[in-house]
Amino acid sequence: MNGPIDEAESLRALFVKALANRSFLTGLIITSIIAAMALVSYVWVPYDVTYLPVTNRMATPSAEHLLGTDHFGRDIFSMIMVGARNSIAVAFIAVAMGISVGVPLGCWAAARRGWVDEALMRFNDVVFAFPALLSAVMITAIFGPGAVNAIIAIGIFNIPVFARVARAGALSIWPREYILAARTAGKSATQITVEHILPNIANLLLVQGTIQFALGILAEAGLSYVGLGTQPPMPSWGRMLFDAQTRMIVAPHLAIFPGLAIVVTVLGLNLLGDGLRDMLDPKLRRQR
Repeated sequence: MNGPIDEAESLRALFVKALANRSFLTGLIITSIIAAMALVSYVWVPYDVTYLPVTNRMATPSAEHLLGTDHFGRDIFSMIMVGARNSIAVAFIAVAMGISVGVPLGCWAAARRGWVDEALMRFNDVVFAFPALLSAVMITAIFGPGAVNAIIAIGIFNIPVFARVARAGALSIWPREYILAARTAGKSATQITVEHILPNIANLLLVQGTIQFALGILAEAGLSYVGLGTQPPMPSWGRMLFDAQTRMIVAPHLAIFPGLAIVVTVLGLNLLGDGLRDMLDPKLRRQR
């Protein structure tokens, strides 16, 4: 009888905590605005970003072009909208790739221990030795530049991150009494992991996911800046910065607005992650 009531009370309490947490609320608002802008770009943008009206190149911000135009005459606001879509898509898929591969590996290592745990952790160390940019260079040398290769490079870098988080969280839960009771009842390691380990480390993975999402946005911008990410004619925040670097004196708005888009998006995601950590980590709440 009290089950649904207790659940409703828990959701109400979580909602109150979310409203009281300034970091979470600010990060949620910023992230929601960027996400909404990216979603709207699928159906509408003020100007076609593939059209090059060179007669209107490097126009300053005005009522017609809110953020001005670039060196090809393209509307910068429209390019930032489409660039948000591309950056979020690359970062989201790369994080999903890291979770889908890294979490099972980390949980498996924690469950098996011994040589399996040692081998997987040393493999993680090897992957960590190759940052996303270097991985992208190697992948590009074989398959050529593009958003897909950027996703693969960033996703490969995310795998050991989530593997370590999942392993650390699982190792802290395996000695618990209810896990011992589950083992005594005859449940396999896989059943215990799915039914008990994953629900208890979901908070850790959620917080880490927001952090890696922000890092994925930065990584995509960096890869596009050096020509290894999203390719023209599709806009990318990193590519916009690269194109603007030789025109900073005559048209500083070419670099200011895409740079602000990157900073604000990463800031919003970091604030969202900090807020989630504050709300979901009871130890941290007690310390504060």
